[in-house]
Amino acid sequence: MVAIEVNTATANYPVLVGKNCLNTEEATIKAQLSGYSKVLFITDENVAAHYAHVMVTLTEGLDQTVPVYITPAGEAAKTFSVYEKVMTHLIQQGLDRKSVIVAFGGGAVGDLAGFVAASFMRGIDFIQMPTTILAHDSAVGGKTAINHPLGKNLVGAFHQPVAVYYDTALLETLPERQMRSGFAELIKHGLIADNVLLEKVMTQYPTMASLYKNDMTTYLEEGIQIKANIVAVDEKEQGIRAYLNFGHTFGHAIEAAGNFSRWFHGEAIMVGMKFALLLSEEVTGLQFERERWESWSKTLGYDLSVPDDLTFEELFTSMLHDKKTTYQAIHFVLLNKIGEPSIHVVEKEILQRVFEKMK
Repeated sequence: MVAIEVNTATANYPVLVGKNCLNTEEATIKAQLSGYSKVLFITDENVAAHYAHVMVTLTEGLDQTVPVYITPAGEAAKTFSVYEKVMTHLIQQGLDRKSVIVAFGGGAVGDLAGFVAASFMRGIDFIQMPTTILAHDSAVGGKTAINHPLGKNLVGAFHQPVAVYYDTALLETLPERQMRSGFAELIKHGLIADNVLLEKVMTQYPTMASLYKNDMTTYLEEGIQIKANIVAVDEKEQGIRAYLNFGHTFGHAIEAAGNFSRWFHGEAIMVGMKFALLLSEEVTGLQFERERWESWSKTLGYDLSVPDDLTFEELFTSMLHDKKTTYQAIHFVLLNKIGEPSIHVVEKEILQRVFEKMK
């Protein structure tokens, strides 16, 4: 097991990563939970079906009954109606300012639970227990949010967890689409920060089957460390933290166009990263074996195309709602070279020209 320290301007906390770490750290987790007036788990219907026994084990012996709130799976958890229902449940269960919320699930559960914790009584503690590959990125750094019909993650807050326990043994039961979706964020970390990591990932995972066969704990640790290093410098995305949004401006527009249900997050982000790579070639002169990367991505099962029913104008309007857009200027994270990102304002005409290359 590896312990990575995340040190930000407002909080310091450990990220413990390893196979079966929820078992090895059981006593530590129970001791931590016992210090709170109330404990409440938030999970989704899929995780609850597989791992209800884990939540029972982690709360056995506590001097309280620990309620579990079960949300819909995926982005359906990140709606205003679900948020309101969870808040009502917290009040009914008697949570107070000395209570803690445990997010036990994937990225959507962590985003929702974190925002609930950030806004309930103006902020209470929460703990992240990720169960997906995608959550290796979203569980670290304190970004919490729900979606608005007009855009992804537009309603949220920066609220750091007090601890992250990432048991990579739980990844073994992920369905193929979820595994593929989460793996996209690991690919992103390689593109923006470390060419060596990218090459290792491309070599070690040549097929979809290899994502299940070859343990990726070490690579997830590297991805988390990359993010921890960036968050330590820029907690609230006033500068370099925006680099972590590589592929997300266009990718989020794709997600919104599909009502947050047609594509999984990572599937849309892979399309967004192809767009950002093409845009980088146009704007920064990026030299990269993009066709090799695309071929490898397609072998893993990613569809990097934009469907014919999505128009440029529709996606452009959505990108105008992106969190990095200011004064109606769309800011894109591009690559000067692999591992060297930069931020650029890109004119509509250039975006449309690159969009045509996506067809």
